[in-house]
Amino acid sequence: MVNPIRRALIATGAAVAAATAARRTFAQGDDSMSVYERGDVSIHYQDTGSGFPLLLIPGGGLNSVASYFDSRAPFNPIQEFSNDYRCITMDLRNANDGQSTGPLEIDRPWNSHTDDQLGLMDHLGITEFMVIGFCIGGPFIWNLLRRAGERIPAAVLAQPSGFDPELPNLFYEGNMANWGPALASRRPDITMEMVEPYLNNMYRIKGDFVFTVTREFVQNCQTPVLVLPDDIPAHPYDVAMESALLAPNSEVSLYPWKRPANRIPIAVRHIHSFLKANQPRTT
Repeated sequence: MVNPIRRALIATGAAVAAATAARRTFAQGDDSMSVYERGDVSIHYQDTGSGFPLLLIPGGGLNSVASYFDSRAPFNPIQEFSNDYRCITMDLRNANDGQSTGPLEIDRPWNSHTDDQLGLMDHLGITEFMVIGFCIGGPFIWNLLRRAGERIPAAVLAQPSGFDPELPNLFYEGNMANWGPALASRRPDITMEMVEPYLNNMYRIKGDFVFTVTREFVQNCQTPVLVLPDDIPAHPYDVAMESALLAPNSEVSLYPWKRPANRIPIAVRHIHSFLKANQPRTT
């Protein structure tokens, strides 16, 4: 006999799956992406679901694009959260697999992308929002908290990237070999002579910890954060755990949470409960 609670969960899951499938069918095609423009920056984004705003930052490094959630993410947060939240995601500026474009701001690489993220929220009329970030989304979240922490009541860092002192040039060299040449080949206004200092400023000059903020900032950051560590060169476990230990209002999900695959739903439930607990209450 099926436990009544389990029966209810199965029924709820089926209903959610059906609603998600219907929404995804409606959203298929180019019309699912909208465009936000600011000067010479053009950001393609997707706005799905309703409820308290939730910014979703895809993984993939400098090739972070919304389609990452369809095939490369451990789970699809749009499917998981758009029934309860207004989910907003975007193609990163100048990602080779995406449609967002803009200048290469050599002297402020991290902040240029944070400008895009905050600018998109402003464009949508969103003041407060929670955020989930994968991979490069980890450094982006810390920079968002540094620049606009009062707007973000909670953040989830899933498999965050960070600096590994044993592989100090990992991101610089990888992007010099792959992302940079591909970008320069399709953008006549961008050359490898511009890409090199951009990546140097992004990953080597500030090549420490989480790239965008100091340990002191994390230690003094009062925003609730949930960390889901990974343990590969691009997502070093030690950095994820150090940030969680420093942050005064942090939680850590189970580890490992991606393997075996039947652990992923447990981590997703943790995210659900974390977001619900920290979502601002409306009066």
